[in-house]
Amino acid sequence: MALEIRQNLKLTQTLIMTQKLQQAIKLLQLSRMELLGEIHQALETNPVLEEQISDERTVEIPEEENWPSFSGEHAAEEPRENGDAKSSVEEWDWDSFLNQQQMPTPTFQEYEERETPAFENLNAQKTTLKSHLMWQLRMAKLDQDGERLGTLIIGNLDNDGYLRADLGEIATEAGCDPSEAEQVLQVIQSFDPAGVAARNLKECLLLQLTAREIQNPVVAAIVENHLPNLGNRNYQAIARDLKVPLQEVVQAANIIASLDPKPGRQFDAEDPAYISPDVHVQKVGDEYVITLNDDGLPKLRINRFYLEAMRNPEKLSESARQYIQKHLDNALWFIRSINQRQRTLYKVTESIVRFQRDFLEHGLSQLKPLTLRQVAEDVQMHESTVSRVTTNKYIHTPQGVLDMKYFFNSGLNLGLGDQIASESVKEKIRQIVQSENPENPLSDQEIADILRKEDVIIARRTVAKYRGMLGVLPSSKRKKPGGRAKRLAHSSSS
Repeated sequence: MALEIRQNLKLTQTLIMTQKLQQAIKLLQLSRMELLGEIHQALETNPVLEEQISDERTVEIPEEENWPSFSGEHAAEEPRENGDAKSSVEEWDWDSFLNQQQMPTPTFQEYEERETPAFENLNAQKTTLKSHLMWQLRMAKLDQDGERLGTLIIGNLDNDGYLRADLGEIATEAGCDPSEAEQVLQVIQSFDPAGVAARNLKECLLLQLTAREIQNPVVAAIVENHLPNLGNRNYQAIARDLKVPLQEVVQAANIIASLDPKPGRQFDAEDPAYISPDVHVQKVGDEYVITLNDDGLPKLRINRFYLEAMRNPEKLSESARQYIQKHLDNALWFIRSINQRQRTLYKVTESIVRFQRDFLEHGLSQLKPLTLRQVAEDVQMHESTVSRVTTNKYIHTPQGVLDMKYFFNSGLNLGLGDQIASESVKEKIRQIVQSENPENPLSDQEIADILRKEDVIIARRTVAKYRGMLGVLPSSKRKKPGGRAKRLAHSSSS
């Protein structure tokens, strides 16, 4: 078969992601704070775009003949209702009054115009763990080498207050012996908070026992040798090894539980993140009213100067006309994209309210399984568009402020063929665990059997999965030997 070169014409349709289309898609998935930053950046880079400022109230200035008079006849007549004003003014010693105030006479040099920050914009300096320890290090009155070594040790502490770096490497960097580094470390370990600068959990707990002056041999023995058994709540093994009654092990475990395994977190805790919801849903009468949160978002418009200039393009040079036209197109597309984002957000929220009305009325037990495809078909949009518009968005409902993704969850089958939302099942598991007997906690299979009695068909592995999502420990680690420990202790003593 001979080879030859041919030209074929083929007509196809392809979707080209232009820069403007990419910008519109990007605006859909931005959070409220990210959208605010994008708007401010557009205002800075596009001269055609400007913020629309609401009209200020105009103050009506009275005519000149209606101005109040404070001289001559009127000045003497008005105050006479309460007495002789003229005599009171003459008798008032203004020089004596000003001298009593002890205020220096202002001069022109004393008032200097400076741009100073507003006091409400100043933040209070937060005390961190390192600054708290450095203050104590300076009060410890160490020599220069000891203070330098202590600074290196404090600088290598993590947010939990532990020394993760090797002490020998710190000593080498400081140019001193490891014994000197150990002495400085002991000084820092005596600082507040108790247990700081420990190298492991055992050392941290022992430092706290020393600081609290707890001299219980059972507590010290458990911390030294039985932390794994303590974590697994295997109190019987600890009692057998230490040859003490089980009740003493339980009391020692309660003392250890009162210690702080992360002494540094009280200083370097992260600041709380406050959520400003994108949408508000409120019940008015029998209907739910949806309101978009536009507080703080600038209202954009086109600068009138450039609009007037484009009305007479013949007066502009070619470069100026192209410059204005380019930025004008970008500004119009940006405003249109933001408006489209808000309309899409409203439609999707309206669809969620229709699907989850029972949840808004009665709470988590009535949350229904919902998918992105269901909402997309309801609002006649693509599923990816619904996914983007619900990303990083929060909605204020009668049940609290929730992530919009919270309403989309899978479902489990019920006995009669219906479905229940996975979040509702998690809530049921949480309530079952809270009401269980702490001395005999329920296993995952027992929880699954209880749910089956409520017509919720669920497997044991699914219960274990949801329990892990809720942060609930297994039954072996939830067990608290209360009455049983007392009975065993009483029988051993008798």
